[in-house]
Amino acid sequence: MFSDGVELAPDAIAATAQALRAGQLVGLPTETVYGLAADADNATAVASIFEAKGRPSDHPLIVHVAAFDGGMSGVAHYAGRVPAFAQQLMSAFWPGPLTLILPRRDGVGAAAAGGQNSIGLRCPAHPVAQAVLAALRQPTAGEPVVWGVAAPSANRFGRVSPTTAQHVHSEFADRPDLLVLDGGPCEVGIESTIIDCTRGAPVLLRPGAITSEQVAAACGRSLVTPEELDAQGQAAPRASGTLESHYAPNARVRLMDAKALQQALDMLGTDVDKSPQPGKSIAVYSRAPLKTSARQIELRRMPTDPAVAAHELFSVLRELDALRVKLIWVETPPDTPAWDGVRDRLQRAAA
Repeated sequence: MFSDGVELAPDAIAATAQALRAGQLVGLPTETVYGLAADADNATAVASIFEAKGRPSDHPLIVHVAAFDGGMSGVAHYAGRVPAFAQQLMSAFWPGPLTLILPRRDGVGAAAAGGQNSIGLRCPAHPVAQAVLAALRQPTAGEPVVWGVAAPSANRFGRVSPTTAQHVHSEFADRPDLLVLDGGPCEVGIESTIIDCTRGAPVLLRPGAITSEQVAAACGRSLVTPEELDAQGQAAPRASGTLESHYAPNARVRLMDAKALQQALDMLGTDVDKSPQPGKSIAVYSRAPLKTSARQIELRRMPTDPAVAAHELFSVLRELDALRVKLIWVETPPDTPAWDGVRDRLQRAAA
């Protein structure tokens, strides 16, 4: 029994570790989202991640390491250098939803890094993920130690990330043999914060549950934006989940403030009911209470707590897709650090 109340068969961790050592893919729970995991040092296994997801091979993956010694031995295997401020961030937030981009050691993790000379590393907090990573670090007769697993979100490239084991099974229904560890619903619900540590200062590449304010306070350094780097002629490395269009459901997503949402609903009136298509045609996801007389409008309330909203975001988008709505109208999240992760995912979904 793990701390989140999920019980696995006694041999589930050992079987998962064996599958990963054999170069197979595994659906792995983390506290952020479920990952599609493979041995990060097995180029063939990593290539199968890109193939399964339909992901460009130059779009880097995040490598997950075990929590032994705060993750430092895993980091030492993959990273050629760790700046002092990066060490401070590891001490403050690992295990947890923070990815650090570090200079990559020659000869390791090249496929997972998308061919870059940097690599993204994270030490996940989920007990199931850590049990698997710990098992992989234990020497086994005739089998190599696995120092880390590349594990991007377990979904087709650009689509909504999975936050339950069932989401993974649904996403890869054409791969019934895929081993998926059920670690329960993901606690955080959106991907990790990504900080680039290769430029001499912390650079925020992707917001997440750990805010920019928390990062700055932990390392005592002000964060730099990618735009500021561009102005200095320093291009930031490619990183997971930073494309303009990402995390997208099948329905088209549009962001509006609460006033614009209510005005749009008022303009629709009951005309939407004349659609020949049965069921719902538009879904609205808002913090503000809205009213409509149209029966084909699905109204959902967004939590006012940003952590709760992040936890349910991808599940809600998947549920609305299951209703086969054509449009999802979403109330734009507040422009505050606590909402940065949710706002980022929605803006990319709407791109």
